[in-house]
Amino acid sequence: MTMKLTITRRVALGLAAGAMTFALAGPATAEVSFAGKTIEWIIPFSAGGGSDTWARFNAPLLSKYLPGNPTVVVVNESGGGSTKGTNLFAARAKPDGLMILGTSGSTQFPYLLGDPRVRYEYKDWRIAMAGPTGGVVYTTPKLGLKGPEDIAMLKDKELVYASQGATSLDLVPLLGFRLMDFKVQHVFGFKGRGDGRLAFERGEVNIDYQTSSAYLKNVQPLVDAGEAVPLFSWGVLDEAGNVVRDPTFPDLPSFVEAYEMLTGVAPSSPEYAAYFAFFTAGFPAQKMVFLPKGTSDEIVAAYQKAFEDMKADPDYQANAEAVLGTYGQVTGALAQALFEKGTTIAPEVRAQVADMLSSEYGVKLGE
Repeated sequence: MTMKLTITRRVALGLAAGAMTFALAGPATAEVSFAGKTIEWIIPFSAGGGSDTWARFNAPLLSKYLPGNPTVVVVNESGGGSTKGTNLFAARAKPDGLMILGTSGSTQFPYLLGDPRVRYEYKDWRIAMAGPTGGVVYTTPKLGLKGPEDIAMLKDKELVYASQGATSLDLVPLLGFRLMDFKVQHVFGFKGRGDGRLAFERGEVNIDYQTSSAYLKNVQPLVDAGEAVPLFSWGVLDEAGNVVRDPTFPDLPSFVEAYEMLTGVAPSSPEYAAYFAFFTAGFPAQKMVFLPKGTSDEIVAAYQKAFEDMKADPDYQANAEAVLGTYGQVTGALAQALFEKGTTIAPEVRAQVADMLSSEYGVKLGE
């Protein structure tokens, strides 16, 4: 079946055209200066994963273009499927622009599912930047696969996956692997996707996925060395809201293509609708940067302008695609549209997934 976004990229871009001019123009940003200050960029994941790679790429450029050229320090606060560091930000951040938060789908999903560990409210915050991303699923050549064309060989294999938790972004592979009827043991409790990759490298798990930035940096070398076999990407959404191949990985089938390779038909079940809903919430708005409640319009505008200015920087233009993939980082109305899409889920989908997690994985969620 064809699934569509509530706000397509075309509509959001149209909204952005006027709002960006208003948000980034005018003398207000000149009144803001972070000279001599240190800004903490909280990343609620361990080092080495996609969010950490993303933040460490952006941090020096953000420092260069924020007024006063402050030092921007990435602080890893992992734990609780990203809820620990996010709760810390919600409790401690002051509206002075000196602490920002980088979230991912693994921060959004506990919020969407009513995870009792969540003590933060997305609607309290002000978004500075949003960036879509993708991800690639890969396995070990020890299972006998040589490429995506061999994916059917996994149907009779015992697979082990290192998960941050059932309400993290790892819910997407959990739902996806179930649709593919793979026999996967999900080992919960890992503090980040970087830890999952290390478990794969140690041979403790035999199937993994990484978001695009971490895959490009840390997994592609394994593929080149013959130590990992890419299977498929999650794909991206076109302007009609259909899943298509990820342009960062054009040679890999999307999840939908891989499903069709396995089954001979396109996915169309209620289980696919649930998978699609969380994929949409998790990846088109996968990385976001927030300022806390009460932050002034002037500080928000200063951050938005810095993120926009850095995209014209020669270093950014020369290296962004190799580090982040072919995904744009956006501000203004488009960021707001992605923010709203990434933090909204239909109640019936939430109930369906919550019931499945409770009955099959013993995960009890709040009401």
